[in-house]
Amino acid sequence: MIVGTGIDIIELKRIKKAALHQERFSNRILTPFEQKRFESLNGNRKYEYLAGRFAAKEAMAKALGVGIGAELSWQDMEIKSDEKGKPFLTSPYPYLCHLSISHTKEYVVAQVILESSSS
Repeated sequence: MIVGTGIDIIELKRIKKAALHQERFSNRILTPFEQKRFESLNGNRKYEYLAGRFAAKEAMAKALGVGIGAELSWQDMEIKSDEKGKPFLTSPYPYLCHLSISHTKEYVVAQVILESSSS
């Protein structure tokens, strides 16, 4: 059963500006695993990656119906990719999380659908 949905869209230039002007921005948003991947990327791909993680985590918070803060932190959520490159999100919540991330030259969008893990 679906227990929540969330979607977030962000302008890529806003994330790039934040990352370039706020030294700790990526450290606040990304887990150590994600940060390592971020640092290995170059050019615009680096900011697409960061914006994708930002949007995915915002979409997760919306699907849960909580803000990012006391109940859920940026570090509580981690996005990895499976062997085919499909992103998946892990969190301390007991839900199956379906995640999609997409981007254009200007925008990044992420959608999360949460499903109860019990039948």
